[in-house]
Amino acid sequence: MPDSPSQTALRDHLVRQGLRFSQLRLLVALSETGQMSGAAAQLAITQPAASRLMAELERIVGAPIYSRHARGVTLTETGALLAATARDILRQLDDTRDAVQSFTRGARGLVRIGAVTGPSLEIVLPVIRDLRVTYPEIELTVNVETSDKLAESLLSHDIDFYIGRLPDGVDARAFEMCLIGPEPVALMVKADHPLTRIPGVTLEDCLVYDWVMQPPGGLQRRTVETYLLENGYRVPKRVLGTASLLLTLALVADTNAVAPVTRSVGEFYAERSGLGGNIRLLDVAPDMSVSPYSLVRLADHRPSPPVARVYDLIAASAARHIT
Repeated sequence: MPDSPSQTALRDHLVRQGLRFSQLRLLVALSETGQMSGAAAQLAITQPAASRLMAELERIVGAPIYSRHARGVTLTETGALLAATARDILRQLDDTRDAVQSFTRGARGLVRIGAVTGPSLEIVLPVIRDLRVTYPEIELTVNVETSDKLAESLLSHDIDFYIGRLPDGVDARAFEMCLIGPEPVALMVKADHPLTRIPGVTLEDCLVYDWVMQPPGGLQRRTVETYLLENGYRVPKRVLGTASLLLTLALVADTNAVAPVTRSVGEFYAERSGLGGNIRLLDVAPDMSVSPYSLVRLADHRPSPPVARVYDLIAASAARHIT
């Protein structure tokens, strides 16, 4: 609810009465020097001009601010209270100036990134590690989702850019894209799975077991099913559909299920047994991959300096990933 006129008048009463920043600066200088001449020198004004500023301030607040004595001036309780407040105000303005300068240099601010699962590990994670050291005041949020949800979030300005694909049914003119590359898919099983003991294991061997895949209609699931059919295999008979990577890892670790995952995700957990359980990737279908993904942002939209900085770092990380 907006402030009422009476609340607004109360909120900036001193300003409406004529309070100026020069008076605040002079009051702080007076509290530090204890002399009108010394305070005037700090502001590069004459002593009579300083005295007039203090007289105006006393009129505005309606109370004496200082008293004179042989060695200079002493602030009254009212003056000391005003000086402390003035010091805080001036310090906050300096802090704001520093924050604005950091923001305009792209060294501070909030950046909201979206990514499909694989690139979030391969491309975004290294940038996060670097930013914690090089630009610790840049705050990051990372939304890992499917491309259709990421595109929706971008259009509603809930994220600044994302790594993924352009879903069907959106107006491509609203986006700007930088192609990164395909997303290889691997089959993941637990480390002591029977398939790991078969020399030259094939896709046919894998189809004997239950599979864990995305729900029907998911891009990765369509990719896997199309690959199987185009290469003369049948689609798995028993499939548990879930979009949860955590549930997928749990099922793979505790059962004989086979799970197609982005290769980078599989490699990440296979190398870190404490995170994903005892995971292995099967050496089958090395050419299976999801359609290429891109770095996507809104067209004709000027990003803030920190967003532009992180976008460039993500693009550089993507370029290293491709090479």
